[in-house]
Amino acid sequence: MFEASTKAKRIEKGQTIEGRIVAIGPEVAFIDVGGKGEATIGIEELKDDKGDLEVAVGERIHAVVVSTEGGLTLSRKLARGAATLRQLEDAFHSRLPVEGKVERAVKGGYEVRIARQRAFCPISQMDTIRTDASAHEGRVYQFRIVEYKEGGRNLVVSRRALLEEEQRASAAEVRRSIVVGAVMTGRVTSVREFGAFVDLGGGVQGLLHVSEMGWSLKQLTADPWSSIQATYEIGQVRTGRVTRVAEFGAFVELEPGIEALAHASTFAPTRGSQRWSAAVTAGMTGAFEIVSIDVEKKRIGVALVPEGSARAGATDDFEPEDAAKDAAPAEAFGSLADKLRGALKPREK
Repeated sequence: MFEASTKAKRIEKGQTIEGRIVAIGPEVAFIDVGGKGEATIGIEELKDDKGDLEVAVGERIHAVVVSTEGGLTLSRKLARGAATLRQLEDAFHSRLPVEGKVERAVKGGYEVRIARQRAFCPISQMDTIRTDASAHEGRVYQFRIVEYKEGGRNLVVSRRALLEEEQRASAAEVRRSIVVGAVMTGRVTSVREFGAFVDLGGGVQGLLHVSEMGWSLKQLTADPWSSIQATYEIGQVRTGRVTRVAEFGAFVELEPGIEALAHASTFAPTRGSQRWSAAVTAGMTGAFEIVSIDVEKKRIGVALVPEGSARAGATDDFEPEDAAKDAAPAEAFGSLADKLRGALKPREK
């Protein structure tokens, strides 16, 4: 660990670093950049338009690394957008970013001011996504010079090239974090008939298939069975909705995520050839008494309370505000699911 802490961090061309001026000579100044050693910067880089020094020994500055051969060489003007034509040419050959201000939208792109030079950025090279033309006017961005002609009088720049490089670096980080079971935040970018595409960051997209939509969203909500012992007890009468009927009984939804079983043996005896299932149908709502609770197996047994009885009108259900409070995450994700499901429905002609 000690050896790792003493190793100099790799510095690359185009990187902006901070350092402290330790000495100022007639031609260059020496900058202490910490454990990375000392760097040099031309004295002209530290002067204002009148030729006076703007800094003194001991002050800290930000500058761009323009060369790593034979030591670090810095440029402060590249970082401040005040580069000379020679520095712009060096930035073009070295593929270093330069700072520019978007002055106005023109036909086919934008006019960008870099130092004292006018540059042109094609509209396709301003961003990675389609935006309104006026959204960039007056903004200061980093650009890459992709064409340098007529001694710098004809410059073509690209902001998109730098954004895509950043995106690729970010994508590598995102891919390293994608593992089975990981919960990630994403933004829905488009909805198709088979599912929704989700941007996970860095341009990495995932597909939430329509068949997984409801289940995937449910996994992000709290397990309703974790509070069963605090909210249900034997003898309570709850309102439930029959979801399906099987040979051995009827399944009853007491709340989202909590399903109980009304066994066939709990229904009142029938006369003649009429079966117990004639008393219940899928979709019906009724009063059900809690007769058994098995938290470990996630099972609840219920019995239908006959209509008209005193117990049928004495249901002990959640108050609406309590249900909303306990299921706040589910409500939020449910609303998203509803929107996605709505988008997947065929449009009415």
